[in-house]
Amino acid sequence: KVIDVKNLKKSFGDVHVLKGITTHVNKGECICIIGPSGSGKTTAARLLRHYGCTVLDCDEIARAVTDADLHCKKALCEAFGHDILQENGRLNRGLLARRAFRNRANTQRLNAVVAPYILKEVRERMRREMQLGEGVLVLDAPTLIESGLYKDCDCVIVVTAPAPLRLERIMKRDGITRQQALLRMQAQPPDSFYAQYADVLLDGAGEDFLAQIAE
Repeated sequence: KVIDVKNLKKSFGDVHVLKGITTHVNKGECICIIGPSGSGKTTAARLLRHYGCTVLDCDEIARAVTDADLHCKKALCEAFGHDILQENGRLNRGLLARRAFRNRANTQRLNAVVAPYILKEVRERMRREMQLGEGVLVLDAPTLIESGLYKDCDCVIVVTAPAPLRLERIMKRDGITRQQALLRMQAQPPDSFYAQYADVLLDGAGEDFLAQIAE
């Protein structure tokens, strides 16, 4: 055991402070966190980072890849229109999101286009981290199941939350309208899709959410 946390006291946002949390994780393991948008995946990853885990945020990696990879940008333009690329060469992410999250078919098209480029970078970073062998690696990856990347992990943590709470979180987080948030939610698989892959299933709605992660 390489991470030993005793009597942790911690709070995130509006979630109550935790007291007396004790946990451990095993060296060399790779954990993935998945679930629908707004369920609480980032909170779970944040706490695991606090425990000493290395977290790879696949959303951040995806943004970096789509900003830098010209072949990826070209493929996105062919799928969603050349006007998603601005004069400065950067993606108009708002326009891309409106088109990609219009329905589930478009969302699947987006994932199919970007997945090869993102997976290549994620796997390279995983390889580097695992070679170091210094601790536990955590992947915060919304589309990890669809991409098959979960097969590279030792444990799958699924985080879910009621739709009204997710809707509120998405609107607040992304600064979008209720209708835009609903479209994003409707374009994603149902909770049952994620749950069938879970080694650990967490409720991202309760006040004891962080205690569940610690356990």
